[in-house]
Amino acid sequence: MARTGAMTVPLGGVAVSVTVPDGWRATIASPPTSPALDDLEAAIAESLARPFETQALRELGAEKATRATADRRRPTAVIAVTDATRECPDDWFLPPLLAEIEAGGIAFDDIKIVVATGLHRPSSDEEKRRKLGDRIVERYRIVDHDARDPAAIVDLGSTAAGIPIAIDRRALEADLLVSTGVVEPHQYAGYSGGAKTVAIGLAGEPTIGATHSITMVDHPGVRIGRLDGNPFHEAVVEIGRRVGLDFVVNVVLDPDGRPLAVAAGEPEAVQRHLAGIAAGAFTVETPRQADVAIAGVGGPKDANLYQATRAVTYLHCAPIPAVRPGGVYVLPATIPEGAGNGVGERRFFEAMRDAASPQALVDRLRRDGSRAGEQRAYLVARVLGETTIIVVGASHPEVPEACGMRTAPTLDAGLALAAELARATRPAAGRDRALELLVVPNAIRTVPIVTPPTIEDGRR
Repeated sequence: MARTGAMTVPLGGVAVSVTVPDGWRATIASPPTSPALDDLEAAIAESLARPFETQALRELGAEKATRATADRRRPTAVIAVTDATRECPDDWFLPPLLAEIEAGGIAFDDIKIVVATGLHRPSSDEEKRRKLGDRIVERYRIVDHDARDPAAIVDLGSTAAGIPIAIDRRALEADLLVSTGVVEPHQYAGYSGGAKTVAIGLAGEPTIGATHSITMVDHPGVRIGRLDGNPFHEAVVEIGRRVGLDFVVNVVLDPDGRPLAVAAGEPEAVQRHLAGIAAGAFTVETPRQADVAIAGVGGPKDANLYQATRAVTYLHCAPIPAVRPGGVYVLPATIPEGAGNGVGERRFFEAMRDAASPQALVDRLRRDGSRAGEQRAYLVARVLGETTIIVVGASHPEVPEACGMRTAPTLDAGLALAAELARATRPAAGRDRALELLVVPNAIRTVPIVTPPTIEDGRR
C-alpha cells in the first residue's frame, strides 16, 4: 500500500531527500519490504541443482559434448549476458554457470560470453569488468552483439505470427546456449527475463524492429505485468525455442536491488515462476491519480535519456496513469550520455527533436511505421501529449529540452516548476485543494495501481 513518511529518490548515484512543499499532500509508492535472500551464492547453487523442467546444466552440457565429439567436433557453448543498462548480478551467475558447463565436458576456451546489447551501444572494457568481474574478462572470450552486422546475423524465417527471426550467428552455432536475466515489470514483454536476453538482446534489427513496432506497442495485450495474451511475450518464447536456448538463470531484485529469488532451467518455466514472485513484490496500491509524480530511476538506467524515460512511461502506461491529464512527471536523472549513443537511442532523439509536436510525432509513427528505437519516442510523445515531463539534474539539459521536456537543476526547483504547471491545468472543481504528490523511488520496479473510484477525470 502506498504510504507517507521519509522519502528519497536516486539522483547521480546518491539518495536525495524529497522536501514536500507546503500545502501539498504526498504519498510514497514503494512496495512493502520483502525478505531478501540471505545467501545469493547458495541460492544460485540451489537453482542450478534443481532446475525447472529440464536437466541439470552439466548434464545438458555433457549430452551436447557427446554429440559434438561423435561428429568429430569440439563442443562449444555461448552464454548470453545482459548489457550495461541492466542491473543483473552476472558476476554472481557466471562462475557457477561456467563451472557447470566445464564439468559437462566443454573446455573453457570453447566457451564464449556474448553481451546481449540489442540495438544499444557496445559495452566498454570497464563496463565488462564491472559487470562480469576481472577474472572472467581475463580468462574467457567476451564479445558484444551487433544487431546491424549482416555477417553476424542469421535469418531463420519468421514466427507463426509473422515476426522475423534474425539472430546472432554465434548463438545458433553453439552446441549449448545459456543466458542470464532479471525478471521485472517490462513495458512490452509484461515481465523481462526468460528468453528475452537471447530473443531480443541477440536479435538482428528486423526482429527488434518488428517486436518494438507501433502496431506491437499499441496491441491491447502488450502491457506491463501481462504474459498471457501478450504477443510480444509469445514472440520471445517462440524465438527462444527456435534458436535453441537450452537453459537460463534469472533473478528477481527488489526496488533497492536486493535479490529476492533465483531460478534456473527451461526459459519460460523460469520466467513464469519468477514473474509470480515479482508481481507480489512490485505492485502497490495508490489512493488516487497524482497532480505530480516523481519517477525515480537511478543507475544504470539513468545513463541516458532513452533509458531514463522508461521510469515515466512505466508509470503513465500502467493500468491507470499515475498522473492525471495535465499533470507533471518529475524525472531525476543525470543522463551523462545525453540521449544515448546506440542506434536506437539516436533514432529516439532525432524523432523527438524533429517533431513539430508530440501529437504530430504520434500521428507520423502510426501512419508511416517506426524503426527500432523510435517506439520509445512514440511512448514518450504520448506521455507529453497528456502531461509535462521535467528532467532534474541533467548533465546535458539541452537534450531533454530539444525533445519537448522541461528541465530543472535541482529537485526542489523541479517541484516548484511542477507546482506552477500542475496548478494551471487543474480542473476548476479541485483548484482549492492540496496538490497531490506521488513519489516512486524506483519506477522501473514499481507498478502503482490507482484505485478506480478516485480517478478525477472519470476514466476507468
